[in-house]
Amino acid sequence: MSASTPGHDDPVRPLPGWFDDAKLGVMITWGLYSVPAWAPLDDRLVRLLAEHGEGADRDRSYHAEADADGFDPIVTTSYSEWYQNSVSVPGSPTWHHHRETYGDRTYADFRDDFAAAVEQWSPEPWAQLCAAAGARYVVPLAKHHDGFLMWPSHTPNPHRPDWALERDVLGEFRDAAEARGMRFGIYYSGGIDWTFANLPILRADDVARAVPDSPEYAGYADAHWRELIERYRPAVLWNDIGYPSAAEPEKLFAHYREAVPDGVVNERFYAGTPDFLTPEYATRATSGGSKWETVRGVGLSFGYNRQEDASWTTSGPDLVELLMDVVSKGGNLLLGIGPDATGRISPEQDAALRELGAWLAVNGDAVYGSRSWRVAEDRTAEGLRVRYTERDGDLYATFLDRPSAGVSAPPRLAGAAHAECVWLGGDGTVGTVTGLAGLPVPPVRPGVPEPTVLRISPAPDPR
Repeated sequence: MSASTPGHDDPVRPLPGWFDDAKLGVMITWGLYSVPAWAPLDDRLVRLLAEHGEGADRDRSYHAEADADGFDPIVTTSYSEWYQNSVSVPGSPTWHHHRETYGDRTYADFRDDFAAAVEQWSPEPWAQLCAAAGARYVVPLAKHHDGFLMWPSHTPNPHRPDWALERDVLGEFRDAAEARGMRFGIYYSGGIDWTFANLPILRADDVARAVPDSPEYAGYADAHWRELIERYRPAVLWNDIGYPSAAEPEKLFAHYREAVPDGVVNERFYAGTPDFLTPEYATRATSGGSKWETVRGVGLSFGYNRQEDASWTTSGPDLVELLMDVVSKGGNLLLGIGPDATGRISPEQDAALRELGAWLAVNGDAVYGSRSWRVAEDRTAEGLRVRYTERDGDLYATFLDRPSAGVSAPPRLAGAAHAECVWLGGDGTVGTVTGLAGLPVPPVRPGVPEPTVLRISPAPDPR
C-alpha cells in the first residue's frame, strides 16, 4: 500500500451510483511476501494509528510520517507486503529476522515456494467469506511493489523471467465473487516496481519519488492496465503510489470508461480525473466533499503477518463502529485481509469479518444505499455516541454505545414530531413517539454484535 498521498485533482465525473451504494469492499493482499509473512510490530505504530484515526481528517497514511525521535515507519513498517524493501535495509528488524530464519536465501527464492502453495488455493472460501462479511465489491492485488504478477500476463517482466503466476488466480476469484453478486476490482502498483528501480526505499519521504521514470516502465505499466481491463473488465481501477506520466493516464481512463462505463478510478494515479479519494488508515471528521473510501487492514498490515494475533486485529464490533463512522460521513470502507501463502485467512480476521456480516444482515438498511444526513454524528445527554444515515426518507440513528431504558434522544432528534421508531432486528415498532423521549431498551440479538440501530420515519429536520 501507499505510504503517502501527494496532491491530486478532485473528481469531476458524476459518480456511478453502485459505488456510492456499496459502502463496503474487501481488498485481498496476497503474493510472494505471504511466504515469509513477517513485519515488526511496535507500540509506536499504534500511537501513530490513533493520531491518524477517527476524526483526523487526513488523506495520508500514518505510515508516512517519522516522529521527533527519528522513528521512520518505512524502515520499521508493519506492512508485511513491504518485506522485500525492509529486508534490503541492513540492520532493519526484517533484515535481522530474515538472516535468522532464512539465512542467505533471497527474496526471489520465495517465488517457487509461493507457486507451489498456490496450488492448494481455491477461490471459493475467499468469495464465501467476503459475501458473509457483507462486502459488495472485492479488490484483489494484480501486482504489488515487488513487481510479481498474479496472473499469466501477455506482457512479461523484461528484467526477471518467470516473475508471474501461471495460474490465473484473478480470473478464478472474479468468477467466484461475481457468482455471489459482488463486483470485482483490481489493485495494481503503478508507481513502484522494484524490478525496475529504487530498491530499497530508505525514508518515507522518498516514496513519492520512487516511481520509475523510464519509457520502458511507462509502456510496461500501461500495457498491464490495458490487459487487465480487456481481460477482467474490473469495476474498480485501484492504482497505488502514482503512475509514470509518459504512460498518459488520461488516455487510459478514456479507454477504461469506454470499456466499463460504470467503472470507477481512484486518485492514486495522481493524474487525470479520478472518481474517489482514498485516505489510508484515516477517516474524515465531517461529511461533504468528494466521494472517498478509507482503506485499511483488519490488522496493522494488509498482507499476512504471522505475528498478528487477536490483540492486533480489529474486532467485529469495532469494525461495525468504523463502518458506521465512515458511512455517516459519505465514505466507503475497504477492508484489507491478508491470506497466508496457501490462501488461508487467519481465524482472527475470519471471525471479525463474519461478525461484521452478521451485524449487516440485521442492520444493512442503515448502510447499503444510504446517504449522509445533514448531521453525521451526535451524542445523547448520557454521552452515548450516535451516527446518522438516511435512506428513502427514513433516518437511521446508530447507537455506538448501548442505550439503557429510558435513554434520552440525541439533541438533533429532540424535536421529532410523531415519529415512528423501530429498533432494527426487534419485534416491531417501538411506537409513535413525540420528541423520542424515553426510548425502550433495544433488543439483544444472540450472535449479532452491537451497535444497535433505530429507524425513524419520517426523517426529521435536524435542529
